[in-house]
Amino acid sequence: SEHVDSVALQYLFYLFQVVEKNPDPEMTLLFYLRKKLGLTGTKLGCAEGGCGACTVMISRFHLDSHHLAVNACLAPLCSLHLAAITTVEGIGSTAQKLHPVQERISHAHGSQCGFCTPGFVMSMYALLRNNPAPHMEQLHQAFQGNLCRCTGYRPILEGFKTFIQVTIQNPTP
Repeated sequence: SEHVDSVALQYLFYLFQVVEKNPDPEMTLLFYLRKKLGLTGTKLGCAEGGCGACTVMISRFHLDSHHLAVNACLAPLCSLHLAAITTVEGIGSTAQKLHPVQERISHAHGSQCGFCTPGFVMSMYALLRNNPAPHMEQLHQAFQGNLCRCTGYRPILEGFKTFIQVTIQNPTP
């Protein structure tokens, strides 16, 4: 039997590729993002997958692409070999240009303390990547894993409702 001295996993973080040699099998994606890469936009809230503050988008590209909103606090780093990982830093910033998702939550005053905002933004971003014209029930489903303790959900939903496709029913004469 051949002895393997090292393992290298590859990840693509929006615009740069990372090769991690001998990754710790117990390391979560959240720890890696914050401590190893210094990407602190993804927050540590409950560390149990219940609050959504650590939401990132994981994409896998095979014959088609599929994008998932994932709790980084629960995602083992080793399970993400060859995945594309998008964090809130990767979609826009005040230094460059905000993404429309970020703009709309801001314009609707959907952020008070801001701790939950990156998670909501990434959940909406993943929804839009899979479905550019979602319906209201899809919006509600996308946020089932996100909690906000300050702002409340109304301004957050009001900002994101602007992405919703409205189906107008023609009244029958």
